[in-house]
Amino acid sequence: MLTEADAPGAASSPGRERIVSAVQPERAGWACRPVVEDPYHGDPPETGVLPSVGRRLFADRAEAGDRLAEVLAERVVEPVVILGIPRGGVVVAARVARRLGALLDVVVPRKLGAPGNPELAVGAVADGIEAVDHDAVQRLRLDPAAVQAEIARQREEVIRRTAAYRGDRPPVALAGRTAIVVDDGVATGWTCVAAAGWCRRAGAGRVVVAVPVGPPGLGRRLGDAVDEVVVLETPERYVAVGQAFADFPQVTDDEVLDCLRKGERPRG
Repeated sequence: MLTEADAPGAASSPGRERIVSAVQPERAGWACRPVVEDPYHGDPPETGVLPSVGRRLFADRAEAGDRLAEVLAERVVEPVVILGIPRGGVVVAARVARRLGALLDVVVPRKLGAPGNPELAVGAVADGIEAVDHDAVQRLRLDPAAVQAEIARQREEVIRRTAAYRGDRPPVALAGRTAIVVDDGVATGWTCVAAAGWCRRAGAGRVVVAVPVGPPGLGRRLGDAVDEVVVLETPERYVAVGQAFADFPQVTDDEVLDCLRKGERPRG
């Protein structure tokens, strides 16, 4: 059972990085209460229009990755592996890996959409990992058979996408290493929970989730699924990941593959 626990947060003045840590959290019952549903996460809307929240916090994913790397460089303990969540998260992760001189790999979680309302997340899956918001399933009176069908569909998609991104290349060994899961932003947090679970299953000694932007209380949401959460910005008026970026284009599979090829070997 994946759980959520209260975690200490470190707020900062406007315009400064915010770091939320969840180190050795106490276990408590998971109760996911999403305040953000993000239909634009990963792919921007066709109109290119995102809700306005004033100034953009990042120029693009590259800048976000560089800023994340600056913070992580002072906090992580080597050996480290950076794992990007496709697609946009891999672009951010590639910048982090380059700055830290770390290996880059990919982890592929998939959101579970509520039957009849696919934009509403009720969990996520990764290879060998199933994280379901059972409270939401019961509260929304979702058909269990329909939820299981969604799980099966997304598991197949995880397999397909993992094969497309990794090809014949084996996953980077995580045993005894710090796994840093990177995305370009977080909405409900379920994909990060599934990705972190995959890292645990692969033997990671420590799991950190690092993102440029996320909702307030992200550390509490992820709970003991991770050892630490690093989030640079937590806007109060947070509607979509893309709202934090001046430039937030859709990332192609070719761009993901290019990042992964360049990140196969760390700089010496």
